[in-house]
Amino acid sequence: GIFRKEYAIVNVGQLDSFEPQTVVTPDLLVKARIIRDVRDGLRVLGNGELTKPLTVHAHHFSSSAAAKITAAGGSTEVL
Repeated sequence: GIFRKEYAIVNVGQLDSFEPQTVVTPDLLVKARIIRDVRDGLRVLGNGELTKPLTVHAHHFSSSAAAKITAAGGSTEVL
């Protein structure tokens, strides 16, 4: 419907290009041209591999994405 939220989608594999310990925010992803705009929020999905610890701020994490981020030594923060 008309009130459905439109999320910007990013997979954990796309985050692997950032330096270790980076705080990844929706604004940073727009600046890095990984997403075009934030829309109603950022949703992180679990496709791909993450090899470094990142702090990821997003509006929603799939369970597999959250597991991969923490397994790589990083953390998730829901906005």
